Amino acid sequence: MATLEIRDLHVSVETKEGAKPILRGVDLTVNSGETHAIMGPNGSGKSTLAYSLAGHPKYQITSGTVLLDGEDLLAMSVDERARAGLFLAMQYPVEVPGVSVSNFLRTAKTAIDGEAPALRGWVKDVRTAMDNLRMDPAFAERSVNEGFSGGEKKRHEILQMELLKPRFAILDETDSGLDVDALRIVSEGVNRVRENSDVGVLLITHYTRILRYITPDFVHVFVDGKVAEEGGPELAERLENEGYDRFLTSTVA
Repeated sequence: MATLEIRDLHVSVETKEGAKPILRGVDLTVNSGETHAIMGPNGSGKSTLAYSLAGHPKYQITSGTVLLDGEDLLAMSVDERARAGLFLAMQYPVEVPGVSVSNFLRTAKTAIDGEAPALRGWVKDVRTAMDNLRMDPAFAERSVNEGFSGGEKKRHEILQMELLKPRFAILDETDSGLDVDALRIVSEGVNRVRENSDVGVLLITHYTRILRYITPDFVHVFVDGKVAEEGGPELAERLENEGYDRFLTSTVA
């Protein structure tokens, strides 16, 4: 069983006024096969956690530790974190003109596994995953995310997740900008990965609608850069009914 262990994590971001603290002591442990929903209002630090774990240079770790199976994740470069099994599905996937989806996926798989996948089996796997995500096969020869709709970009993120088979997947507001049909298809893709592997998932979202399709084992409410409350799926239902007012009121008080 693999474990991602976050202890007393503090993160700042540089602004014109100087360093601004965002995360103020986050403690969180994710084990293989677990799905953790990270919820909270805008500006609470959810996406900061995602990008800090992935190694984005904008975010400065000021204290705390992150261990992946006992190894210091924060000491690793971005590509080392990916090879160690960490995957990030971005809220706003970037375009990569001139690099086809098929070349991008095979290059990423080769980098992670240390050897190129056998071509015939790989082509079959890509085709099957694209069919499951209702993606036109022609997308394989298009430049990565170039001219893709919001829903197409999110499907491509889950396509990567299915094919790269990470140990831990961070899904940063994968549900944002999706219509009902796209949300269902993307959620089914996440559930397929969960069913066919021991992936641990950090699912970051504002809303409970994606949790109707992807049932979390644990729910963590972020407020002002810290975990304000933890619980099971019933906590998400309470947030649906009550919102975040009770947390924000207590923070102001």
